[in-house]
Parts: sequence; structure tokens; C-alpha cells
Amino acid sequence: MLNWKDVIKFTNHGNPTPPRRVEKTEEEWKTQLTPEEFRVTRLKGTERAHSSELCSLFESGKYNCKCCSTPLFDANEKFESGTGWPSFTEPVDVSHVAYHKDTGFGMVRVEAICNVCDAHLGHVFPDGPAPGGLRYCINAVSLDKANSN
Repeated sequence: MLNWKDVIKFTNHGNPTPPRRVEKTEEEWKTQLTPEEFRVTRLKGTERAHSSELCSLFESGKYNCKCCSTPLFDANEKFESGTGWPSFTEPVDVSHVAYHKDTGFGMVRVEAICNVCDAHLGHVFPDGPAPGGLRYCINAVSLDKANSN
């Protein structure tokens, strides 16, 4: 289980090697994504809080990257944070999420991105539930909910 020290280590010293890479041009992403999906995932935007039904959806299954379909989070690690965005305690696989220091808007935060296609997902914070203490605060528009098998 990842903890805040692990996240900071990745942020400062390099991320895990991704299982594969998906790289497309900006025009290719624009043809694949809606304007809002493109704004959030490719331009590091943020969707409006409480704007998605995924916030209150707690069915079993996986949440995949909207851009490349890489499994990112499991519904078993989802929790109600009260923030208005889907929140998770850890990724499905340590190599599927990468971390970058984000100093925008006068804050210092850790950005979470898809390690396969570099899609902006949201941010990770050290105020989540035990045992790992992490809260992945993720834009719902950057995710596709897959049904459990």
C-alpha cells in the first residue's frame, strides 16, 4: 500500500516505469475526446465540483483512464470525501499513476497523471483514510467506469 512518503519519493526522484505508452498528437486527442474531456485531461483543467454522478457511485468495478483505457482505480478503494470529486485511497497498480509537483494557483500540490498517456487525473493529498492515508481527488471526466466481471 502506498503512503505519502512513497508519493513524495516518486514526485522528487522519478515515477515507476509504465506498463506501456500511448502517445497521440493534440489533434488526435481532440478527435477522441469531448471538449471538456480534452480541457481536463490534456490541458490540466478541473471539472466543477459535484458535477458528476461518479461522485456518488459506489458499485464494484474499475475506473479506467478516459484517454487510453488503462485501469487506474478500483471501486473497492473509493470513498466519500465530501470534496465533490471521486476519491480513492490507492491506484490499481503502482505503475499506472505518475506524480508531478504542481505549483499552480499559489499552492504546492502533487498532480496525479496517467502514467501511460500523461492524462491529467487530479491531485493526491495526505489526508485520506487509514491505513495509507492518501486521497486521490480525481476529475470524474478523466475516468471511464468499467463494470465488474
